[in-house]
Amino acid sequence: MDISGNTRLIAHLGYPTATFKAPMIYNPWFDSQGIDIKVVPMGVKAEDYAQLIPSLFRMTNIIGALVTMPHKVSTCELVHSLSPTAQIAGACNAIRLEPDGTLRGDMFDGDGFVRGVLRKGVQVEGARALVVGSGGVGSAIAASLAAAGIDTLALFDKRADSCEELAKRLRRHYPALRVLTGVRNPKDFSIVVNATPLGMNSSDELPLDVFAITPGSFVGEVVMKNEITPFLHAATQRDCQIQPGTDMLFEMIPAYMAFFGLPEVTPEMLRNVAKIDY
Repeated sequence: MDISGNTRLIAHLGYPTATFKAPMIYNPWFDSQGIDIKVVPMGVKAEDYAQLIPSLFRMTNIIGALVTMPHKVSTCELVHSLSPTAQIAGACNAIRLEPDGTLRGDMFDGDGFVRGVLRKGVQVEGARALVVGSGGVGSAIAASLAAAGIDTLALFDKRADSCEELAKRLRRHYPALRVLTGVRNPKDFSIVVNATPLGMNSSDELPLDVFAITPGSFVGEVVMKNEITPFLHAATQRDCQIQPGTDMLFEMIPAYMAFFGLPEVTPEMLRNVAKIDY
């Protein structure tokens, strides 16, 4: 479908834009359904982000925005209201323009990740999970794992203060949850998650000692530049079930659609038309 004067826009905000996958999923789907909406990548650096947001949402044909690195945390200070999930995560990856002109922020990274885990038949309730990375996406995954009934949640980030702040928010909302901080050893955790950018570049170190992962554990990734990252490849050598970062993306898009008031869709429908290349 061509872009016309009637086309409505969803901005995809982040930097750099070269790794963006969402437009290659959303736009083929919109085209296949005859929906005159386009997801448009917009590269904006951190220092320019706060100034951009008010101007962007003065556009008369904008629906909202998808938000990715490095803006998920800072977005919380730029919207007028946040969903409970975004409050717990301390980050949001979606902005919706409300009829009264205010901006509503929500967070779907964690829901997408956990929905993918559950659809693969993995037991989440009562399990032990390690999440490496306490930034926007890691915080969201931690929040959604807590909501799904995880028993023990271990957190690690090189920025120890990020771990501790996330732990405080989790304990406040889930007082029965056992939260550990500063833990990087994956031994005896049945769910292990890399929620850091490590893996975007071939020269990156692995986020943790893969040889310490208990064989048979479930290992998830958030990096989407390559479907099978070095971390996931190493995990398969430990007989682990894996989840690529793109699975999280496909699983969260139905939640995004509902947030923006758009027609329902399933991950399978999206996969049938997506044009993702690696």
